Amino acid sequence: MTVDFHTHIFPPKIAARTIEKLENIAHVKAFTDGMEGSLLRSMEKAGVDVSIVLPVVTKPEQFETVNCFAQQMNEKYRGQPLRLLSFGGIHPDAADYKGELRAIRDMGLPGIKLHPDYQDTYFDDLKYMRILDYATELGLISVIHAGVDIGFPDNVRCTVPRIRKVIDQVKPQKMVLAHYGAFGLWEEVEEMLAGEDVYFDTAYTFGFMEDEMFLKILQKHGGSKILFATDSPWSGQRESLSHLRSMKLSQEVLDAILGGNALRLLGGMA
Repeated sequence: MTVDFHTHIFPPKIAARTIEKLENIAHVKAFTDGMEGSLLRSMEKAGVDVSIVLPVVTKPEQFETVNCFAQQMNEKYRGQPLRLLSFGGIHPDAADYKGELRAIRDMGLPGIKLHPDYQDTYFDDLKYMRILDYATELGLISVIHAGVDIGFPDNVRCTVPRIRKVIDQVKPQKMVLAHYGAFGLWEEVEEMLAGEDVYFDTAYTFGFMEDEMFLKILQKHGGSKILFATDSPWSGQRESLSHLRSMKLSQEVLDAILGGNALRLLGGMA
C-alpha cells in the first residue's frame, strides 16, 4: 500500500480562489485544482492508495467547521479502494485546547496539523508545547509545518533550534516534521534532528534538496521514520514517486517509506 502522508484539498466554494491566492503568494503553480476529485484522479494515475488530508485552522473560530468537514470526509471514504483520510486542526489560541483535542479524538480523527506560519505563532511558544503534550497523552499524531514556508520566507516560525527545544522539553510522541525535518534547513536537520524519535515526511522536498543530502539524512535518521508525502497540490504525486524510486533504495527501505511506516503510525485507522 502506498500512502501520501501530506496533501491538501479545499471545499468547492473556496478551492479556486484559495489556489489562486496561494499560487500568487508563493509564485508556484498547483498540480491540481485543489479539490477532492482531482486528488483522487492524481492518486489513481500515480498508484497512491491513501492520501492523508491536512487542514489548517487559521482562526480559532474555524475549529468546528474544519473538523466536521474532516469527519464527514473520513466517513465518506471508509472502506473505499482509493481513500482520503483527514486529520483535524486546532489553533494555538484555542480557549479550551484540551477540550478541542478531546473532541478531535472523539471524532475519530487520527491527529492534528499545526502550521506556525499560517497560525502566526512560533513553534516553541508555550501554546504549542501544551497542545503537543496533551496530544501525546491522547495518542494523537501531530504533523507540523517545519522550516521555511515559501509564502512567508522572511520570518521562519519553526526553525530547527525551536524544534530542538520542543523535543527536549516536551518529548512529543507521534510527531511528524513536514518537509523532511525543516524545509530549506536540511543541514541543520542532519546535525540537530536526525536520529531523534520523530518522523520526517518528504512533502515538497524532491527537486528542492540534493539527493545526496536526502540520503545522508535518511542514513542517520533511519528508514523506519520517513514518510512518503507530496504536499499535493503543490507537488505531483506521480512525479514525487518517480523521484523517490530513482534513488534506488533497498526494497525494504522503499516499502517502509512508501507505506509501511505510515500504516504502523496510523494503526487501524488506515
